[in-house]
Amino acid sequence: MPRGPRLDSPGTLHHVIIRGIEKREIVADDKDRGIFLSRMGSVALKTGTNIYAWALMTNHAHILLKSGQPGLSAFMRKFLTGYSISYNRRYDIRKGAQGRS
Repeated sequence: MPRGPRLDSPGTLHHVIIRGIEKREIVADDKDRGIFLSRMGSVALKTGTNIYAWALMTNHAHILLKSGQPGLSAFMRKFLTGYSISYNRRYDIRKGAQGRS
């Protein structure tokens, strides 16, 4: 049975869980942690998202936030797309449709 639609209206409180694929790392060292947190903060400012709490582990993260005007999906897309691109470049990860030989 599919889940219902996610609430995505501005001002909604969310507990977001971000996990690595197959329980892989999403941060490998302090530099990754800094990039992750810096990007989260800058995107939150740009989208008017309020971050109330976060916990960052090596293979997953929890964020308690109130979405800004663009909504949760816009915040998550801007935050995670940019972070994943920088992480994949840093570790030379080329998987997916464009990385296949």
